[in-house]
Amino acid sequence: MTRIQFPKIRSVLELYEKLPEEERLITDLLRQLVKDELPAYCREKISYNVPYFYGNKGICIIWPSAIPRGGIKKGVLLGFWYGNKLKDVDNYLMHGTNKQIFYKIFNSVEEIDLEAITKLLNEAAALDKGWKN
Repeated sequence: MTRIQFPKIRSVLELYEKLPEEERLITDLLRQLVKDELPAYCREKISYNVPYFYGNKGICIIWPSAIPRGGIKKGVLLGFWYGNKLKDVDNYLMHGTNKQIFYKIFNSVEEIDLEAITKLLNEAAALDKGWKN
């Protein structure tokens, strides 16, 4: 069986060119929110063809369904690498089969709860600061 090779995405601009409009809008809003809320020492890179944010360790990832190997059929996933360590007082995140990564899938911009995500990002950033070497 031959696997179709998806082209390597090297920039956010390349990513946006490959996304359907609704996924691009959701991805852009989530990226801006993450960049605004994470501390200045945190960075973004394209990893596995999607935006990945890290500080001392991985913090979160934004995976549009149009990008292969994300495990979702529709929408855009916002996943927290150490979601199992977050309190998530609003029970906002889904707990799938992965015991560590907790996530939320968005099918429209209107589904994004800025306040809930801001709380989670602040909690994830505080957790990341605790992992300084």
